[in-house]
Amino acid sequence: MSGTHSDAFVFFGATGDLAYKKIFPALQAMVRRGRLDVPVIGVAKAGWDLDQLKARAKDSVMRHGGLDPVAWPKLESLLHYVDGDYSDLATFKEVRKQLGSAEHPAHYLAIPPLLFEEVVEQLMKSGCAKGARVIIEKPFGHDLASAQELNRILQSAFPETSIFRIDHYLGKRPVNNMVVFRFANSFMEPFWNRNYVESVQATMAEDFGVQGRGAFYDQTGTIRDVIQNHLFQILCNLAMEAPPRVDSESVRDEKVKVLKAIPPIQVTNLVRGQFNGYLKEPGVGPDSKMETFAAMRLEVDSWRWKGVPFYIRAGKCLPVTCTEVMGRLRKPPSMVPERVLTSNHLRFRISPEVTIAIGAMVLKPGEEIAGQTIEMIASRTPKPGEMEAYERLLGEAMAGEATQFARQDYVEEAWRIVDPVLKAVTPVQQYEPGTWGPSNMAEVTPPGGWHDPIAAEPIATTSQFPT
Repeated sequence: MSGTHSDAFVFFGATGDLAYKKIFPALQAMVRRGRLDVPVIGVAKAGWDLDQLKARAKDSVMRHGGLDPVAWPKLESLLHYVDGDYSDLATFKEVRKQLGSAEHPAHYLAIPPLLFEEVVEQLMKSGCAKGARVIIEKPFGHDLASAQELNRILQSAFPETSIFRIDHYLGKRPVNNMVVFRFANSFMEPFWNRNYVESVQATMAEDFGVQGRGAFYDQTGTIRDVIQNHLFQILCNLAMEAPPRVDSESVRDEKVKVLKAIPPIQVTNLVRGQFNGYLKEPGVGPDSKMETFAAMRLEVDSWRWKGVPFYIRAGKCLPVTCTEVMGRLRKPPSMVPERVLTSNHLRFRISPEVTIAIGAMVLKPGEEIAGQTIEMIASRTPKPGEMEAYERLLGEAMAGEATQFARQDYVEEAWRIVDPVLKAVTPVQQYEPGTWGPSNMAEVTPPGGWHDPIAAEPIATTSQFPT
């Protein structure tokens, strides 16, 4: 069914938190842009009727973006609802009835992974899986073995080309902007390789804690929650080769090649931390050793990157909320004394605003012959009304455009890299909220030290300031 647009959208978990915060607003935005004009069938076991679902959807869009006076009535007219148990075949027969003449529905499983097998089996039994696509939310398993089992379940009913593993992070334009910046600018290619790049580091920082999700987080941790997926996606965008074509499989092939070139993480190249106060969070075990911070050193043993270390860190209760990448270049032979010579760098800020900055040395103002580091910056803040990640990804899944979705081999390679350290017993060091993690970071500190993102960026096309 490649190239066929889905003619219905069915989402399981229609009364849940994800639907309320993200899915209904995304659906209204899709209607507003003319990207959704098919039946939308919510499925859940809540004892509701259609009017209650419509009321929930209306409240959702009012609280998350605002009610569109034109798009909302249209979305409301598209809504259907099936209330029933996922273990009951009658529920799925009713879904099939509500689908009417639709032959290529998209089934979105906004439900806990433990329910996937049961729902997929019922979709097959009821005939709902025939000609359909399935969209599932991360996490795609919790280790390599569970990811392989999940893939077995999904592929028992759907071909790989009809499976869309949705991770909202890949729907963010700034994440994909790195790829465009790399391959649409000829000045990047000569230096973006092992000959000139000394090291690459990526930081995903959050200035808040687990926000009432202690029970979930204590089973997940930072490595599973954001590193194995979000930060690995950023790494692939930074390290991949230019695809020979721009079709989805060619692009995804290059991303998988990056992961295949990364050996499993060694315990000596990992630091895990836990913020002071985590054990008091509701749902967290009193003796929990789960990390809320992780930093690691990776190698990408490809022709382009052999010998260049990649450093990744992520954590909660850090000084700022920001995602940023820094690539430091090797120092040139120079008439400037080594003690004052700083590395050139390329800096990508992905959020909260979008920044691309190039760091260079210039002559310091004044009579003294001395250098200083400045940055040339291009920066912008996302504007209201721009397409959000879920709107983009749901629309692409329904259109069969798979570029921004994780393929089976990608998921399994990502788990292969982190599996050894997830299974190993490694120490968890305490750190104070508002700091950049544990103090003992010598094992995983880039040459020249970590670059700590600052809280705000100037909004300008060019600017300069000391770094």
